[in-house]
Amino acid sequence: MAQLKVTQTRSEIGCKQNQRETLRSLGLKRIGDVVVKEDRPEIRGMVRTVTHLVSMEEVD
Repeated sequence: MAQLKVTQTRSEIGCKQNQRETLRSLGLKRIGDVVVKEDRPEIRGMVRTVTHLVSMEEVD
């Protein structure tokens, strides 16, 4: 199954509480953090919530 590489590119300061919680749920704590997650609809939805704070790319 494909995987997603998610990198936090912007700070969570000034964002809504649910967006901060979404970043934490993804495992991102600071700018530059990178996590590799399974490509599932739940993860895609979480990334869509914080799309302005992260960058995403597909990894094999």
